[in-house]
Amino acid sequence: MEAGTAPRSRCLLDENTFTENFKNQINTRKTYLCYEVEIVDGDARVPLDEIKGFVHNKGANQPGEPCHAELYFLDRIHSWTLDRRLHYRLTCFISWTPCHTCAQELATFLGENSHVSLHIFASRMYRRFDYEAGLRRLQAAGAQIAIMTSKEFEHCWETFVDHQGRPFQPWDGLEVESQHLCKKLQEILQTQQN
Repeated sequence: MEAGTAPRSRCLLDENTFTENFKNQINTRKTYLCYEVEIVDGDARVPLDEIKGFVHNKGANQPGEPCHAELYFLDRIHSWTLDRRLHYRLTCFISWTPCHTCAQELATFLGENSHVSLHIFASRMYRRFDYEAGLRRLQAAGAQIAIMTSKEFEHCWETFVDHQGRPFQPWDGLEVESQHLCKKLQEILQTQQN
Protein backbone atom coordinates (compact mmCIF):
# COMPACT_ATOMS: atom_id res chain seq x y z
CA MET A 1 0.00 0.00 0.00
CA GLU A 2 1.47 3.31 -0.97
CA ALA A 3 1.64 5.99 1.69
CA GLY A 4 0.02 8.55 -0.58
CA THR A 5 -3.14 6.60 -1.25
CA ALA A 6 -6.17 8.67 -0.30
CA PRO A 7 -8.74 7.02 1.98
CA ARG A 8 -11.89 5.79 0.28
CA SER A 9 -15.26 6.56 1.79
CA ARG A 10 -16.61 3.51 3.55
CA CYS A 11 -20.05 2.05 3.45
CA LEU A 12 -21.49 0.96 6.76
CA LEU A 13 -23.96 -1.81 7.55
CA ASP A 14 -27.36 -0.70 8.73
CA GLU A 15 -28.33 -1.84 12.23
CA ASN A 16 -30.87 -4.46 11.10
CA THR A 17 -28.50 -6.03 8.57
CA PHE A 18 -25.84 -6.36 11.26
CA THR A 19 -28.18 -7.85 13.86
CA GLU A 20 -29.94 -10.19 11.42
CA ASN A 21 -26.67 -11.56 10.08
CA PHE A 22 -24.44 -11.59 13.15
CA LYS A 23 -26.90 -12.63 15.86
CA ASN A 24 -25.35 -15.88 17.03
CA GLN A 25 -28.62 -17.66 17.84
CA ILE A 26 -30.29 -17.59 14.42
CA ASN A 27 -29.34 -19.11 11.10
CA THR A 28 -29.17 -16.94 8.02
CA ARG A 29 -28.29 -17.80 4.45
CA LYS A 30 -25.95 -14.84 4.00
CA THR A 31 -22.41 -14.53 5.20
CA TYR A 32 -21.04 -11.11 6.07
CA LEU A 33 -17.33 -10.53 6.60
CA CYS A 34 -16.15 -7.26 8.16
CA TYR A 35 -12.42 -6.61 7.97
CA GLU A 36 -9.73 -4.22 9.10
CA VAL A 37 -6.02 -4.09 8.37
CA GLU A 38 -3.15 -3.03 10.58
CA ILE A 39 0.60 -2.76 10.03
CA VAL A 40 2.42 -4.60 12.81
CA ASP A 41 5.63 -2.93 14.01
CA GLY A 42 7.08 -4.81 16.98
CA ASP A 43 4.38 -4.75 19.65
CA ALA A 44 2.62 -1.77 18.06
CA ARG A 45 -0.13 -1.90 15.46
CA VAL A 46 -0.94 0.94 13.10
CA PRO A 47 -4.52 0.80 11.77
CA LEU A 48 -4.91 1.49 8.06
CA ASP A 49 -8.27 3.24 8.14
CA GLU A 50 -8.52 3.23 4.36
CA ILE A 51 -8.48 -0.57 4.41
CA LYS A 52 -11.58 -1.32 6.41
CA GLY A 53 -15.01 -2.49 5.28
CA PHE A 54 -17.20 -5.48 4.64
CA VAL A 55 -18.18 -7.97 1.96
CA HIS A 56 -20.93 -10.57 1.76
CA ASN A 57 -21.55 -13.69 -0.26
CA LYS A 58 -23.53 -13.81 -3.46
CA GLY A 59 -26.08 -16.62 -3.47
CA ALA A 60 -27.38 -18.79 -6.27
CA ASN A 61 -30.56 -16.67 -6.42
CA GLN A 62 -28.57 -13.53 -7.36
CA PRO A 63 -27.22 -12.55 -10.81
CA GLY A 64 -23.78 -13.88 -11.71
CA GLU A 65 -21.84 -16.75 -10.24
CA PRO A 66 -22.38 -17.58 -6.55
CA CYS A 67 -19.34 -16.65 -4.46
CA HIS A 68 -18.55 -16.92 -0.76
CA ALA A 69 -17.64 -13.81 1.23
CA GLU A 70 -14.16 -15.16 1.97
CA LEU A 71 -13.38 -15.39 -1.75
CA TYR A 72 -14.54 -11.80 -2.28
CA PHE A 73 -12.28 -10.84 0.62
CA LEU A 74 -9.28 -12.61 -0.95
CA ASP A 75 -9.92 -10.74 -4.21
CA ARG A 76 -10.00 -7.49 -2.29
CA ILE A 77 -6.71 -8.30 -0.51
CA HIS A 78 -4.99 -8.87 -3.84
CA SER A 79 -6.15 -5.42 -5.03
CA TRP A 80 -4.36 -3.72 -2.11
CA THR A 81 -0.85 -4.72 -3.27
CA LEU A 82 0.44 -4.95 0.30
CA ASP A 83 4.15 -4.15 0.67
CA ARG A 84 6.02 -7.45 1.28
CA ARG A 85 8.59 -5.60 3.43
CA LEU A 86 5.92 -4.85 6.04
CA HIS A 87 3.93 -7.21 8.26
CA TYR A 88 0.14 -6.89 8.11
CA ARG A 89 -2.51 -8.17 10.47
CA LEU A 90 -5.90 -8.82 8.86
CA THR A 91 -8.75 -9.09 11.36
CA CYS A 92 -12.05 -10.50 10.14
CA PHE A 93 -15.39 -10.57 11.92
CA ILE A 94 -17.52 -13.07 10.05
CA SER A 95 -21.08 -14.24 10.55
CA TRP A 96 -20.14 -17.91 9.85
CA THR A 97 -16.83 -19.77 10.20
CA PRO A 98 -15.37 -20.53 6.76
CA CYS A 99 -16.55 -23.63 4.92
CA HIS A 100 -13.99 -26.30 4.08
CA THR A 101 -13.22 -24.87 0.64
CA CYS A 102 -12.86 -21.26 1.84
CA ALA A 103 -10.71 -22.39 4.78
CA GLN A 104 -8.44 -24.14 2.25
CA GLU A 105 -8.24 -21.00 0.09
CA LEU A 106 -7.39 -18.81 3.09
CA ALA A 107 -4.75 -21.32 4.25
CA THR A 108 -3.18 -21.31 0.78
CA PHE A 109 -3.13 -17.50 0.80
CA LEU A 110 -1.37 -17.48 4.19
CA GLY A 111 1.16 -20.01 2.94
CA GLU A 112 2.00 -17.73 0.02
CA ASN A 113 2.06 -14.50 2.08
CA SER A 114 4.28 -14.81 5.14
CA HIS A 115 4.03 -11.04 5.66
CA VAL A 116 0.31 -11.38 6.52
CA SER A 117 -1.31 -12.76 9.67
CA LEU A 118 -5.01 -13.52 9.88
CA HIS A 119 -7.30 -13.31 12.90
CA ILE A 120 -10.86 -14.55 12.45
CA PHE A 121 -13.70 -13.95 14.90
CA ALA A 122 -16.88 -15.81 13.91
CA SER A 123 -20.41 -15.29 15.16
CA ARG A 124 -21.48 -18.90 14.55
CA MET A 125 -20.21 -22.24 13.24
CA TYR A 126 -20.70 -23.44 9.68
CA ARG A 127 -21.21 -27.20 10.05
CA ARG A 128 -21.24 -28.86 6.63
CA PHE A 129 -18.96 -30.85 4.33
CA ASP A 130 -15.87 -31.60 6.44
CA TYR A 131 -15.77 -28.12 7.97
CA GLU A 132 -13.70 -29.39 10.94
CA ALA A 133 -10.74 -30.37 8.73
CA GLY A 134 -10.89 -27.01 6.97
CA LEU A 135 -10.75 -25.11 10.26
CA ARG A 136 -7.83 -27.24 11.48
CA ARG A 137 -5.94 -26.64 8.22
CA LEU A 138 -6.57 -22.91 8.48
CA GLN A 139 -5.24 -22.88 12.04
CA ALA A 140 -2.21 -24.96 10.99
CA ALA A 141 -1.49 -22.29 8.33
CA GLY A 142 -1.18 -19.74 11.14
CA ALA A 143 -4.65 -18.21 11.34
CA GLN A 144 -6.04 -17.47 14.77
CA ILE A 145 -9.71 -18.47 14.93
CA ALA A 146 -12.11 -17.56 17.74
CA ILE A 147 -15.80 -17.11 18.43
CA MET A 148 -17.14 -13.58 18.83
CA THR A 149 -18.06 -12.44 22.33
CA SER A 150 -19.78 -9.23 23.46
CA LYS A 151 -16.44 -7.45 23.07
CA GLU A 152 -16.15 -8.32 19.35
CA PHE A 153 -19.84 -7.68 18.65
CA GLU A 154 -19.51 -4.23 20.24
CA HIS A 155 -16.32 -3.52 18.25
CA CYS A 156 -18.13 -4.44 15.02
CA TRP A 157 -21.08 -2.26 15.99
CA GLU A 158 -18.82 0.73 16.62
CA THR A 159 -16.62 0.16 13.55
CA PHE A 160 -18.82 -1.24 10.78
CA VAL A 161 -22.42 -0.23 11.59
CA ASP A 162 -24.25 3.04 10.91
CA HIS A 163 -25.57 3.03 14.48
CA GLN A 164 -26.51 6.75 14.57
CA GLY A 165 -24.81 7.14 17.97
CA ARG A 166 -26.77 4.34 19.63
CA PRO A 167 -24.71 1.96 21.80
CA PHE A 168 -24.57 -1.77 21.09
CA GLN A 169 -27.33 -3.66 22.90
CA PRO A 170 -26.38 -7.32 23.50
CA TRP A 171 -29.29 -9.68 22.89
CA ASP A 172 -30.48 -12.17 25.47
CA GLY A 173 -28.35 -15.29 25.44
CA LEU A 174 -25.46 -13.77 23.47
CA GLU A 175 -22.76 -14.78 25.97
CA VAL A 176 -24.23 -18.22 26.67
CA GLU A 177 -24.25 -19.05 22.96
CA SER A 178 -20.75 -17.57 22.52
CA GLN A 179 -19.41 -19.77 25.32
CA HIS A 180 -21.10 -22.86 23.84
CA LEU A 181 -19.67 -22.16 20.37
CA CYS A 182 -16.23 -21.37 21.80
CA LYS A 183 -16.14 -24.75 23.54
CA LYS A 184 -17.17 -26.51 20.31
CA LEU A 185 -14.53 -24.65 18.27
CA GLN A 186 -11.79 -25.49 20.78
CA GLU A 187 -12.74 -29.18 20.62
CA ILE A 188 -12.45 -29.08 16.82
CA LEU A 189 -9.14 -27.23 16.76
CA GLN A 190 -7.56 -29.47 19.43
CA THR A 191 -8.55 -32.71 17.67
CA GLN A 192 -5.62 -34.25 15.81
CA GLN A 193 -6.19 -35.04 12.16
CA ASN A 194 -5.54 -38.65 11.17
